[in-house]
Amino acid sequence: MERYAWKGRVKGDIAEYKRRHDEIWPEMKQVLHEAGITNYSIWNVGDELFGYYECKYGVEYAAKVQNESPVIERWNEYMDDILELEMEPNGAQKKLVEVFRFE
Repeated sequence: MERYAWKGRVKGDIAEYKRRHDEIWPEMKQVLHEAGITNYSIWNVGDELFGYYECKYGVEYAAKVQNESPVIERWNEYMDDILELEMEPNGAQKKLVEVFRFE
């Protein structure tokens, strides 16, 4: 199992961002399940976001399933007006590097 973390920023109202996640689509949950994503949580401070999840089948597999999913594409369009993600020049999300873990 690999861990994955991302960061972003809410454009606008954090309450609206939270509402959209409170009403996450069943088909979105299904894609995350198929990708092997578990223990997913998103945190905020002000307009800054930090997301974390665990990848049962590895980060590469989770990314592949998500990249091939039209549901993910629709979700990204749905969130575009309220979410800003830090991206690499190749279009991938910037990968956060783990610097400490206590188990």
